[in-house]
Formats: sequence, structure tokens, C-alpha cells
Amino acid sequence: MSGWRSVAYSAARPLLFRFDSERIHRLSVSGLRIAGGNPIGRALLGVMGGVGRQARPVDVLGLRFRNPVGLGAGFDKDAVALRGWAALGFGCIEVGTVTPEPQAGNPRPRLFRLTQDEALINRMGFNNAGAATVARNVMLARRHLPPGVMVGVNIGRGRAAADEDAAADYLAAHRLVAPVADYLVINVSSPNTPGLRRQLQDPQRLVALLGSLAEAGERIGYRRALLVKLAPDLAPAAFDRLVTTLATSPASGLILANTTLARERMRSPGAGEWGGLSGRPLLARTMPLVARARSLAGDRLAIVASGGLASAEDVAGAFDAGADLVQLWTGLVYRGPGLIGEAASAARSRAAQSG
Repeated sequence: MSGWRSVAYSAARPLLFRFDSERIHRLSVSGLRIAGGNPIGRALLGVMGGVGRQARPVDVLGLRFRNPVGLGAGFDKDAVALRGWAALGFGCIEVGTVTPEPQAGNPRPRLFRLTQDEALINRMGFNNAGAATVARNVMLARRHLPPGVMVGVNIGRGRAAADEDAAADYLAAHRLVAPVADYLVINVSSPNTPGLRRQLQDPQRLVALLGSLAEAGERIGYRRALLVKLAPDLAPAAFDRLVTTLATSPASGLILANTTLARERMRSPGAGEWGGLSGRPLLARTMPLVARARSLAGDRLAIVASGGLASAEDVAGAFDAGADLVQLWTGLVYRGPGLIGEAASAARSRAAQSG
């Protein structure tokens, strides 16, 4: 990163990192909520994000995004700071993962910085306020969001749901959030809900679930694009089979990818903590998955690159690999909000080069 935003955040980061990671996370979201609620705060956030004229509208999923840079799910699970994220310059904000009923998630500590690797390990366990609360928060914020800011809602199965009741949980969450969402993400790949990956990344079960959700959308009058978030740890043959199957299913797109269980060449002392790894080490998995999915699916699925993006070069590489949209998360923790503007600038440059 370059420029004064990078310098300012680099100076502040050591102080932020002195505190517990989940506490700082919670305070950051609260600060964005407060700043996003008043004109002066929104103006300051706009300066911090640095998107400005770098914004380039894109048409994806039948929607017109003001720019192709999004916030990944998990940062603002309960949709409490949508106006703040929009002021920072994001073109889309994905909230959740949301379950039908509120749940506390796993015991703390459950979020760990791996500073030497520019990574995080989380085992949050779908902690959220429940689909009804999230739907209300999105609805209240919606009229204050600038044109072209899309809100995606990521839905998942509750921890207490039995395997045979998984589809019912997704349908219950869908019924509550579909009326307020621009698109929906089906999370079948979190490593922190027991059995989720093994059971719901099966192609037959996943297609059946997508069919049920699509039918429900038609029935309640809120047909939304359905994206599927896949794990980066799938064997190559299993990944190919899933993408090929999803390309002829009710799915509209893929998010690649969720956190990984792999711990390859890690340097940080906390790398042995259990949970999903995000951040810089995931980039080496994200890029090949995006390229492979684009090769297999052609233009039948939108592809969102999410995992390890922490620079303008990373974002440009994701678009070159075939992504339609990109998402930031852990990169914001290590590089600061100026990364949003850099990502938007990289997207604009790639679009200009492609004509």
C-alpha cells in the first residue's frame, strides 16, 4: 500500500493490536455504526476509504453495483453498520452468517491474529442475533444507502439443527431475510459448525437445497440470486464436480472461498489454534479456484473472489483470473480502510484495459 492512508494506519495498527482481537473487532463495528449515522462521520469515512472517483459500476447477478469491491461476510454479522460501510466506499456489503434463531457461537477466545502471516483464525461458530433482527436492521438502513450499494445476506444452519433439519433451517432464514436482501449466499462451507461441510457440499444435497430455496423465493414473491460459498479445502475432483453441477442448478454464482483448515508454512505462534484460517496464506488457494471455476462454468455463474486479497495487485489478479466481484475482510485488519480505494482503483484500471 502507498499514500498517507497506509502510513496513518500503519502507525495506528500496533496500538490496535495490543487489545484482544474480538474486542477490537466489536469496537470497530460500533464505531462504524456511530460514524455512519451522521454526515460528518460519513464524510470522514469517505476520506478514509479513498474510493472517490475510483468507483466503476458493474452489472452482475442482474444488479448494478456502484463498484465491484465488497465486504465479506463475518465482519458485520448483524448488519448494524451498513451506512458506515457504504460511506467507506464499498459497492456491496455481505452480512451474516445469519441463522433462523439467535445463537451465541463458540466459547471465547475464538478470534486470533497471526501477525507474522497477516492472517486470522476464527472459530466464531455463527454467532448472530438471528434472522429477524438482521432483516430489521437491513430494512431500516436500506433507505439511507447510496444508489448502487448492494446488501447480500449470508445464511446458514443453526448449530442445534439436526442433519435432517438443515434444509428447514436455511428455508426459515431465507423467509425472513429474502424480502430485504439484494442477493443471498448459502454458506455450506464454514469449518466451525460440526458436519456442515461434509453434509451440505454433497452435490445432490446442495442442488436439492438450492431448488427448495428458489421455489420458496417464487412462492413468497422475493426471487433473489443465490450464491454458494465453497470451502477452499475440497479435493480438485470434488471441486470440479460441484462447480459443474452448480452451473446447471438454480445457483447464480459462487464465492471462492471460505476459510481453510490448512496450515501450510505458517510462522506465527498461534497457528495451531483450531478454526478457519483467513488472510494472506489463503490467496494461493483463492486464485487457482477462481480460474478453475471460470473455466468450468463459463458465464453461467458469477464468481466472487474472497480470500487473501490484501493489495491492488491481488485484486487485479483476481479479476484477471475471472472474478466478477471481489470481497475484502482480513486484508482490512492488516492494511486498513485505504485498501478499499486501492481495490476500486485496480478494478477501474482492469476495466479500462479490457475496453
